[in-house]
Amino acid sequence: MAPNQNSTENRNPLLRVNPPSLSHNNLPMQRILALALLTLAAVPASALSDRELASIGQRVWQNECGGTRDGLTSWNSGENFASLGIGHFIWYPKGMRGPFEESFPGLVRFLGANGVALPAWLKSAPPCPWRSRAEFQAAARGRQMTELRDLLASTVALQSRFLAQRMESALPKLLAATVAAQRAHVKAQFTKLTANGKGTFALIDYVNFKGEGTNPTERYNDRGWGLLQVIEGMDDSNAAVTAFSDSAARVLAERVKNSPPERDEAKWLVGWIRRVESYSR
Repeated sequence: MAPNQNSTENRNPLLRVNPPSLSHNNLPMQRILALALLTLAAVPASALSDRELASIGQRVWQNECGGTRDGLTSWNSGENFASLGIGHFIWYPKGMRGPFEESFPGLVRFLGANGVALPAWLKSAPPCPWRSRAEFQAAARGRQMTELRDLLASTVALQSRFLAQRMESALPKLLAATVAAQRAHVKAQFTKLTANGKGTFALIDYVNFKGEGTNPTERYNDRGWGLLQVIEGMDDSNAAVTAFSDSAARVLAERVKNSPPERDEAKWLVGWIRRVESYSR
């Protein structure tokens, strides 16, 4: 996930979440987030305060790993990479690669550039030091893993900014990757979504969840499942956020249908659909 390149074209508006006041401390976190999301208004990524970004981050964290501290350091069954942070940023061991774009080293560099004190062993954004899920789980309570969780739990706002900047820089990539006949449609739908808080959150969450859809390695049977494919599949018969949610559900179902049987991706589909349906609620 590369930080935003501040070109004129990619200064698209982003979420504003008015964070709950201290008087809300007795409310459940999900209700606090719901109240915060009702007050969303579009502003540039650079204008978001740490408290606003923390509120966005809490919802992304909830979507990815139930908002748990242990969930900040995960390695899913059947994967050859760790998934770290509120956005489950991908981190490959040395010498390993896969079809999915690696993003955790970029986050590490982003945190360091923003003045975060990194553990000495992490400063160079190295490959993942654990070579398998078994090694990763065996180290779950070790020093390095504890340092990772401490770092990730204390930088929710910055991780949110990292996510927001990725979304903000996505449109030029989408327009470059789609066919000429679709460019006006893609730009119009993207613009509609960024016009309100729900739509902007949907873009932020989905581009982190399944990528821009422009990486040629992120394909099954030549079909992608990222932000580009979802926006291309939107229609104008419903409100933009509803159209986005509906298209995302179709794209994800198609991904599972096209996926290699050994990945058993059907086990995730119900949760994926629930996640994208939540954008329009």
